[in-house]
Parts: sequence; structure tokens; C-alpha cells
Amino acid sequence: MKRPVIALIAFAIIACLPLLGDNYLLRLGTMFAMYAVLAQSWNIIGGYAGYPSFATAAFFGLGAYTGAILQGFGWPMPLAWVAAGLLAAVFAGAMGSAILHLKGHYFAIASLVLAEVLLEVTTSWTSLTGGGMGLNLPIIRMSIAAQARLFFWSMLGLAVLTFLMSWYVSAGRIGFALRCIRQNEDASSMVGINTTRYKVVAFVMSSLFVGAAGALYASWVFYIEPPDVYSVMTTIRPIVMTMLGGAGTLLGPVIGSAIFLVIEEVVWRNFLSVHAAVLGILIVGLIFYLPNGIVGAVARRFRKRGAENGET
Repeated sequence: MKRPVIALIAFAIIACLPLLGDNYLLRLGTMFAMYAVLAQSWNIIGGYAGYPSFATAAFFGLGAYTGAILQGFGWPMPLAWVAAGLLAAVFAGAMGSAILHLKGHYFAIASLVLAEVLLEVTTSWTSLTGGGMGLNLPIIRMSIAAQARLFFWSMLGLAVLTFLMSWYVSAGRIGFALRCIRQNEDASSMVGINTTRYKVVAFVMSSLFVGAAGALYASWVFYIEPPDVYSVMTTIRPIVMTMLGGAGTLLGPVIGSAIFLVIEEVVWRNFLSVHAAVLGILIVGLIFYLPNGIVGAVARRFRKRGAENGET
């Protein structure tokens, strides 16, 4: 119980950022919350189940355009965000039923194709999505400071909901089944676990809040275009953040999101011209020296210390 409580206290402390009155910190807080949503969601299918999903960009982009289009039709923002998340979940359920019989790199390639297909559909459907010209969202009639607080609290609330979902998965039957699948899927089937059903459920859960985050992001930036929301980096970042923190753990994705954001900001400020290369080298180095992530390294150290104390 200690780990969830610590995480919730951390979220509560972050929620106090608006009291500092700094829009830059609010932007960082909003980015951290969005990264935490993406990383925690990916961890359900990629960490607990061990399936290397590259579909995050598909869910994020679908949610972004769903929210933008619905707001253009006059829907209130919160309803558009909810609808975007639900549509992403329905899409994940349909696609998951079709591709989750694949394993390893076959599944990875199939999941990666989803974003490319949606990218082509979005670019071609000009009458609805604006095509390659992008899509403008309705302007919110409130001050810039009020907008910054609104989107910060909304994204942070979404991150907390995602954490609660991850906690539920980790502590319940779904988490147990997914860990069994990760260890040995064939043996899991033999002992009565419906592996197909649990994999589809995990895939759907990994999409729900990502779609909502995409819609919230679209409202935040007021303008979206296909290459932005379907970017391959939207898929890569959650994987890296989860691996940095510790895949298959409850706190790992949250910790990894914070570390990644700090590294990203430092690199952007100091190595603007070669930021991508420097960021890549730093991340690869961290993953190489911390193969089980920060959480895994800390847990291993505590186990080692406990063993040493037991011997003495």
C-alpha cells in the first residue's frame, strides 16, 4: 500500500504548481502529466503483458482528431475528451482482436502499422479532418493564465485516473493473468487463463486514457496536424520512459516520465542544434546501465542490503 500512497501524495504536491504562478512550470507539469498517461498506459500491455506495442501514436492521434472534430461540431471539451477516449478503446478492441494472435516482432510491426493507416486516412479525408493542412480548434474565451491552469489540472487528473487504473490492474486478477502471459503464454493457456481475452482487455486499457490525452492535447495547443499527433516519437517516448523507470512496475512509468522530461528539457536548453542525438545517447546509456529501470535498481539494492544484514 505504501507505493500507491506515495505516488498519490506526489501527484497532490504537483497539483500545487499553480500556486507558484509560473506558466513555464505549468507547461512542464502538463507535459509530465501527459507523459505519465502515455507511459502508464503502455506499461499495461508492454510491461505487465510483455507485448511490444507500438500503437500509442495511433490511439493518441485518433483521440486528438476525434476531440478536435467533436469540438468543431459544438461539443463541450470534457464530453469530447471522454468520447475520444471511448472511441480509441473501441478501435483498440477491434484491432486487438485481429492482431493479438501475433507474437514478438510480428505483433510489434502490426501495431506500428495502425498509426500509419490512420495517418493516411486522416490526411486523405480532407472534408472532415482538414487533411495535410491540419485542423484548428475553437478558441477558449479565458485568460492565458486560466487556460494554463485548466489544462494542467485536467491532464494531471487524467494521469491520476491512469495511475488508479494501473494500480487496479497490478493488484488484481488482470495483472496476475498478464504476468503469467509475459512469463509463458502457452503454459498460461494450459492452466485455464483465457490469454486472448486478457490481452485484448490490456490493449483496450492501454488505449482508453491515451485517446483522452490526445483530445486534451488538441484542446491545449488549439491546432493539430497528422504528422504531429501520429508522430513515431509519440510511440517511442512512452516505451523509453517506462524502461527508464521500470517496466512492469506500478511506479516505474511515473518515475520514468519525470526523468525523461528533465533530461529532455536540459538537452533542449543546452544542445539545441543536436538535441536529438544527445538525448538519444543519454537515454541509451541510462537503459544500458539500468536494464531494469530505476525501480528495479533500487529494489535490487534493498534486497542486497537485506541479504547482507541477514548474513551478519
